[in-house]
Amino acid sequence: MAITALIATTGLTAACGSSGDVDKPERADKGSSAASSKPTSKDEGRTYEVTFEVGGKGKSTVAYNLDTNRFEQVTLPWKKSDKITLNRTERKVGITVSVVPGPMILSNGQAAAAPCSIFVDGKKVTNDPGGAEGKHMCEYTLR
Repeated sequence: MAITALIATTGLTAACGSSGDVDKPERADKGSSAASSKPTSKDEGRTYEVTFEVGGKGKSTVAYNLDTNRFEQVTLPWKKSDKITLNRTERKVGITVSVVPGPMILSNGQAAAAPCSIFVDGKKVTNDPGGAEGKHMCEYTLR
């Protein structure tokens, strides 16, 4: 009985025009192009190059936020660049990048906030002069 079923199955496969290669499934979308399944440019992420600069002389601390928060002991002047990619949702609500410089020692021996700047794709988007005046930080929202 099993032999009869095997012969019948083989006969049906041959009659239906199958090549017998059951491991290769037929594509249902033969006529569509592969490009139609790719995300549109609106769905793809956008990458920015963000650069933080902190001026001054001597040793200080710097806290900054790119994709994560960091805190470092640095020698001034200091510069940090990195790339950050935002998806469509992040671009819609915005992601804030920031740098908070620690104090530097002025030529008169007093401590004051170090100046800072943020550049996005090579363009200065914000700065703080440091010293006794100002916000003593730089922040910018990427969109």
